[in-house]
Order: sequence, then structure tokens, then C-alpha cells
Amino acid sequence: MTVCEARPVFAAATRLPDAADVVVAWPHRYLATEAAAGRIDARTVLCVLTHDPKFDVPLLEIALRLPEVGYIGAMGSRRTHDDRLDRLRTIGVTEKETDRMCSPIGLDLGARTPEETAVSIAAEIVLRHFGGSGVPLSAREGAIHGPL
Repeated sequence: MTVCEARPVFAAATRLPDAADVVVAWPHRYLATEAAAGRIDARTVLCVLTHDPKFDVPLLEIALRLPEVGYIGAMGSRRTHDDRLDRLRTIGVTEKETDRMCSPIGLDLGARTPEETAVSIAAEIVLRHFGGSGVPLSAREGAIHGPL
């Protein structure tokens, strides 16, 4: 997992001990560089967690136009989501492009802690990747796993 943060005080490796890589850069510039280098593919997961339009909107503008990105999610309240959509539309991002974004990010698991929120986001990523229903397995009949 790579964490990209433009503000050095928030990008300290000591604050993010589980990150494989911590990059101090504007996220949209970092993503553009990674895309140009061919390091973005269908396994790429982008989670925008800042709630700040000066970071979110430029990053999402690029991300939503990269067809190879496997998952794009953005955290925030419904009001933040609506504001973000308005800002993206203003700069020409289409509805088809914004439809690729999961926002507010995650599944409704009743999460309260950061760890539980991370589980809800991971669950949504898996659901989107494999096309699950999100229905509890106990409520389903038949085989638990479909064909691979």
C-alpha cells in the first residue's frame, strides 16, 4: 500500500507504519506520473480519504479518466460527495466517469472505528472486483462460492 500525501507533517512514516511506501507529493501529480510510467492497472485501488477538494478534485479528475483503474473510492459525507460531484462536473468530468467512483466509500457494516471503516472499504473493493451481492451468506441458498 502506498500512501500519497502532499503535506509532509501528515506523511511522516512514523504516522503510517503499515504503509509499504509513503510519498510526499500532490496526489494528482503522483498518479499522473505512475500512469505515464505504466504502473496503473486493473489491480490498482485508489482510496481518496482527505475530504479536501484541493486534493480530491484534481486527483479524481485524473483517476476517473484512467480506464485501467480497478476501484476508485472517495470518503466523505453525502454533502461532501455532492459538492465533489459539482466540482468535478464544473471541470468537465462526465456522469459516465463519475459513475465509476464509489462515494461515500465502503459498505454499510455499521463501522465506527478506523479499523472497522477499513474493513467496510475492503469489503466494497472485493464486492466490486468479483461482482458479489453483499447479501449475508446465511441468507443465501446453494453453493457459497460460484465458479472461478
